[in-house]
Amino acid sequence: MATKKRIVFIMNPISGTIKKSGISQIINDTIDKDFYDFSIIETHYSGHASEIAENAKNDDVDVVVAVGGDGTVNEIARAITQSNTALGILPCGSGNGLARHLMLPLDLNRAVEIINAFEVHALDYGLINNIPFFCTCGMGFDAVVSQKFAEAGKRGVRTYLENIFREGFKYRSEIYEIESENGKKNYRAFLVSCANASQYGNNAYIAPHASMSDGYLDLIIIEPFDMIDATQIGIDMLNKTLDKNPKVKTLKAKSIHIHREKPGLIHYDGEPLTAEQDINISVINKGINVIVNPNGDKARRQPNAVQNAFSEILGDISNVRTDITKQSKHIQTLIRYYLGG
Repeated sequence: MATKKRIVFIMNPISGTIKKSGISQIINDTIDKDFYDFSIIETHYSGHASEIAENAKNDDVDVVVAVGGDGTVNEIARAITQSNTALGILPCGSGNGLARHLMLPLDLNRAVEIINAFEVHALDYGLINNIPFFCTCGMGFDAVVSQKFAEAGKRGVRTYLENIFREGFKYRSEIYEIESENGKKNYRAFLVSCANASQYGNNAYIAPHASMSDGYLDLIIIEPFDMIDATQIGIDMLNKTLDKNPKVKTLKAKSIHIHREKPGLIHYDGEPLTAEQDINISVINKGINVIVNPNGDKARRQPNAVQNAFSEILGDISNVRTDITKQSKHIQTLIRYYLGG
């Protein structure tokens, strides 16, 4: 009989918007006990997940699973880069950007079944000032929103959108000197984002063509815009067409140096951090092993709350248009009747 693989589930009890009380039971009921010897460990403080993952890696554990959001994923993943230990994800965060990019199911029973399938790929990750990121990093407005979101005390799409609208009216763009193998150029930008994966989370696609296996990062520069432009940018993010927006510049690069006017915030996978004027970003090709969805190319992403809201608005408009058309036809019939037509 083949030796079982060892797997450790690392659970952040306070991440995201999903209660964790029943997750241990889901894991126990769904995990393939003939294939895995498993354990579940809860974190108790910031950095604890990295410590647990580091110990698991040093003990040659086959898989560590992040049970939480993108912050928990980052904390665990950065401890097992450049090793044989694979990363698994049970998405329980408020955005789940990396899980959504990988087309992992948000239903936890199905997510455990993906882990049972044990299809492992070597994927890329990025470094910003030598700090690993696996989804996105950036500066400018999205770093400000990351800080406000971290300070909010509440998670979820609503909190994120509230901070976007509140801070968006106050934020002022900066000038960035950006240098890569493509050359050097100055940009006045509302935000500069660098993506290893395609989205921030909640199906908001900042880099719709980003790949975690091409050895490149996608650099996205959003120029200053007005309120009309802002609406279109939001729609383009949801429709995966942001790269076609005239206010957006994109390029692919392996190594990027950015010089800005003054020190300020950056973020890595949504975690805010203060940094100096000069920032270095690079890709590490195939530097982390990740359990992926073997049917990911056929999977359908679930629409998020924002998309549902747009659909409801469009539905309401359609219903109003239908009602007006019906009333118009009725009025025309009455006019013809009274005029003897």
